[in-house]
Amino acid sequence: MNHDAYSTYHAVNLDAQTARASPVELVLILTDGLLEELARARGHIVGKRYEKKALSLDKCVEIINGLSSSLDFEHGGEVVVNLARLYDYCAARLYTAGVRLDPDMIDEVSRLLTTIKQGWLGVQARHG
Repeated sequence: MNHDAYSTYHAVNLDAQTARASPVELVLILTDGLLEELARARGHIVGKRYEKKALSLDKCVEIINGLSSSLDFEHGGEVVVNLARLYDYCAARLYTAGVRLDPDMIDEVSRLLTTIKQGWLGVQARHG
């Protein structure tokens, strides 16, 4: 498979998805991308590809920071504050996972983010 062609297709597909997405759908798209990148980071640790691990974890933290920065603290109340804390916790765990080369910590973050994703899917189902 031509990796460049796949990357181009993936970028065009992502552009198309984001162009028509609601705010909740954007969060879900980012979360899906984050979960995919976490799986890659885990694979890099297990495969002892440490430079790629670092790049992958950096992408993960950037996505988490993007999700966190989009939170509406003015109108979101306690739920948003708790979600921001959870995002901060996930970013800190990923930093530690990278230093300790611990795939179990990445698994923990993946489980937390999967739970958060389920919550967003519930919001999407209730509000269309």
